[in-house]
Amino acid sequence: MRLVRYTLARIVFYVTASLFASFFTLPLLWLAFAPFNEKAALSVTVPDSPSLANFGQVFKNTFAVRALFQNSAIQALGAMLIVTLFATLAAYALSRANIRGKDLISYGLVLFSSVVTGTAAMVPIFLLIFRLGLINTHLGVILVFSGGLLPAAIFIMRDFVDSIPRSYEESALVAGASPWRIFMDIAVPIVRPGMMVVAVWAFVNVWGGFLIPFILLRSPEKMPAAVAIYSFYTEAGTPIITLTAAYSLLYTIPVLILYLFVNWRYGFRFFGGIKS
Repeated sequence: MRLVRYTLARIVFYVTASLFASFFTLPLLWLAFAPFNEKAALSVTVPDSPSLANFGQVFKNTFAVRALFQNSAIQALGAMLIVTLFATLAAYALSRANIRGKDLISYGLVLFSSVVTGTAAMVPIFLLIFRLGLINTHLGVILVFSGGLLPAAIFIMRDFVDSIPRSYEESALVAGASPWRIFMDIAVPIVRPGMMVVAVWAFVNVWGGFLIPFILLRSPEKMPAAVAIYSFYTEAGTPIITLTAAYSLLYTIPVLILYLFVNWRYGFRFFGGIKS
């Protein structure tokens, strides 16, 4: 009886796992086949004769192409650099500085950023960006995204910084190294994998962001791909499946390339090395 129960439990487990996996596999299969099918539908169908015609139609839409390869890249890369740089500096300061209540500050930043976000914060954010004169600018979008992502990024980076043995820094101080030299030659090489994690995380969040650029930008020439994808909808509001599928595949490629590059270069290891 014990063997029968164990077998039935394993069967139920594998069937349940397969059902859950299908919810993630089917959309990926659709994204793999639909862009090359001139008669694509919402169902997963293997095209009889794969074609690049859908991509040809997508590249004729200069508005969508500019949004993907220019506007989204500018906003995502800009926010990624700002978030990674300032999160690393702030995390190092919070970890090493003798500040009373610094743990409370870290948790408060994360809590505040998770509560005041999205639609709840868009009215004051819009007024702030308007008074700064940054409406309809890439800089305004980058700063808003960066401000929203920084608290969580600092919280993530602080775990990496806390893992640095203080004996490394004390040895460098004895050797006469300056605080900036210690940070650049000891701290940064060790926390570099964490910086890459934060960089990819920030890039993905901005790359897929819709609400902030949709509200802060006015000119179609500055809209990102998350907004421009709606140019492949009909006047009635229904998507053109073939073109939407092709554009969606192009939309995922930069994020996939970034992830593969970082994974190949750093492996998302949670350790680093010290420069000689």
